[in-house]
Amino acid sequence: MKIAVFVSGGGTNLQAIIDNTKTGILKDIEIVKVVSSSPDAYALTRAADNGIPAVVLRTRDFASREEWDRKVVEEVTSSGAELIVLAGYLSLLGPEIVKAYSNRIINIHPALIPSFCGEGMYGIRPHRAALARGVKVSGATVHFVNENYDEGPILLQKSVDVLPGDTPETLQKRIMQNCEWEILPRAIRLIADGKVVIENNLARITE
Repeated sequence: MKIAVFVSGGGTNLQAIIDNTKTGILKDIEIVKVVSSSPDAYALTRAADNGIPAVVLRTRDFASREEWDRKVVEEVTSSGAELIVLAGYLSLLGPEIVKAYSNRIINIHPALIPSFCGEGMYGIRPHRAALARGVKVSGATVHFVNENYDEGPILLQKSVDVLPGDTPETLQKRIMQNCEWEILPRAIRLIADGKVVIENNLARITE
């Protein structure tokens, strides 16, 4: 299966996918395009180092969000990607790309949805919110993407304990390493193997 990976920053989840295409569970998966919302994203360096075509598409570089949305569809379609993976991508996708790739876009969110999610909850913010609320566990969620932030069907979740003395940064690192890097490649594998069924905004994993 061919995939496009959307990024905005460092690209640690992109790297986890790349590593799994080389030595892990995604050996038959090809990353055919990396799309970045920022020209300064280190994820672009990761893509270049691995010979993956990449493009920067910023909404502000287009006359309208509709024009940007059409360009995103064009780039993904021309790449031949069958699945879009949002791996630390901070922009809300437009309705045209969401419609064109309905049930074929997944996102990794650094919290256990429906907690600490929605507009503005990205990066370090979900971890700050989790600690401020005093939760005893947190984690990450892979979900399908619709037109609203973090409201699509949940595919996979994994949790870790919140430890005494945790800071937002230590919690973020532990969730990234122990949850995100594990469940995002696993989600891609399940989809590639045709083991995911979506009904009534619920994702079900089949045998």
